[in-house]
Amino acid sequence: MPDTPRSGMRPRSLPLLTFVPTPTLSRTPAFWTATGLLLLALAASGVPTPLYRVYSERFDFGPGTLTVVFGIYAFALLTTLLVVGGLSDHVGRRPVLAGGLLLMASAMGVFLVADGVGWLLVARVVQGVSMGALTGTLGALLLDTQGRERPLGPLVNSAAPGLGLSLGAVGAGLVVESVAEPTRWVFAVLAVALVLGAATVVLLPETSPRAPGALASLRPSVRVPRAQRPGFLLALPVLVAAWALGGLYLSLGPSLAATVFGLEDHLVGSLLVLAMQGSAALGAVLGRGVEPERGMVGGALVFSAGVLATIVALSTGSVAVLFVSAVVSGLGFGLAVLGAIATTTAGVEPADRAGLLSASFVVGYLSFSVPAIIAGTTSASVGLQTVSEVYAAVCVVLALVAVAGVRRRRRSVRGAAAEVPEPAQPIAA
Repeated sequence: MPDTPRSGMRPRSLPLLTFVPTPTLSRTPAFWTATGLLLLALAASGVPTPLYRVYSERFDFGPGTLTVVFGIYAFALLTTLLVVGGLSDHVGRRPVLAGGLLLMASAMGVFLVADGVGWLLVARVVQGVSMGALTGTLGALLLDTQGRERPLGPLVNSAAPGLGLSLGAVGAGLVVESVAEPTRWVFAVLAVALVLGAATVVLLPETSPRAPGALASLRPSVRVPRAQRPGFLLALPVLVAAWALGGLYLSLGPSLAATVFGLEDHLVGSLLVLAMQGSAALGAVLGRGVEPERGMVGGALVFSAGVLATIVALSTGSVAVLFVSAVVSGLGFGLAVLGAIATTTAGVEPADRAGLLSASFVVGYLSFSVPAIIAGTTSASVGLQTVSEVYAAVCVVLALVAVAGVRRRRRSVRGAAAEVPEPAQPIAA
C-alpha cells in the first residue's frame, strides 16, 4: 500500500531537479564545427548573387540599383565589424555567435517576404550586420580551437570566404534552374539551417570568458602605426585592385555573362563566380609559407595577367577565355591579398594589431562596394561591356603599381646596403 501523509506529519519532499551542464566539444571537433558555421554564413551571403537577375526582372530595376543592393551589404558589414568586432573578447564567443546566426536567419526571412527593392535593401543590411558580427567572432574561435601542432586557423580564415561564397552562389544557381519558385526554396532552407546552426553553438566550448570593457570595445579603432605605414602604402594598390575585382564579379558577374556573352543560364553565371572566388581560396592555400613581399608581387603579376585576359574575353566575346581569366585572376587574388596582409602586418605590436587589421578591412570593403556601385550606375549610359573593360584596366594598373613599389623599395634597400662602408681591417704588425 503506498505511503500517505498522516495528520501532523510533513509530506515527503520530492527530490530537487538538477541541471546537468551540456557537454562541449573537444578542440578538434569544435574547430571543424566553427569552420562549418563560417562556411554556412558565407554561403548565405553568396546566395543573392545569382538571384539578382531574378529580382531585377521581378522588380524591374537595372545594374545601378543592383549594385546598390549589393554594396549596402558591404557597408553594413564593415560598420558592424568595426563596432562589434572585438565584443566577443568581453562577453564570450558563444552569445555573439548565436546572435549573429539568428540575425542571419532573420535576413533570410526578410528575403522570403521581399516584394520590392526596399525590402531587398533591408535584407542586405541585416545580412551585413550579422556577417559583421560573425566574421570576427568565428575568426577568433578558429584561432582559439586550432591544433597546437598544426595551426590551421589562419588558412581557414583566408580560404573560407572564397569557398563559402562560391558554394552559396553555385547552390542558388542550381536551384534557380531546377525549381519554379527558387527564392522561396533557397531562403527557407537557409533560414532553417542557420537556426539549427545557432542551436549547435551550445556544444562549442566558451574560449573567451567574460571580461570588463565591453562598452569600450564598441568604439571603432582604425589606425596604421608609423612603423607599418610604408608596408601599408605598398600593399594598398593591390588590395584595392583585388577587392574591387571581387566586387565586380559578385555583383555584376552573372549580368555580365548574360548581356555580353549571351549566357542566360543562371547556373553558368554562378560558375563564373566559382571560377574566380574558388580560385582565390586555392591561391591563399598555395601562398602559405611564401615570403610576404614575394607572394604579393607574384600574386599581383598573376592577377594582372588574368584581368588582361578578361579584357580580351570582353572584346572578343570568348566564353572560354572569360572562364580561364576568372581562374587566373582568382589565383592571383588569393596569393596577392595574403601577401599584402602579411606585408602590412609584419612586425606590428600586439596592441596595434586590431587597429591595423581594421584599417585593412576598411580598404577592402570600400574597394569591394564603391567601385562596383560606380560601375553599375555608369553602365546605364555607356554600356556594361565598356564599363567592365575600363574597370579591368584600372585594376591592372593598380596591381602593377604595387609591383613597381615593391621593386623600387628593394632597390633602395640594396643601394643603402652597398653604401655602408666596410669596417677597416687592422694593419698587420
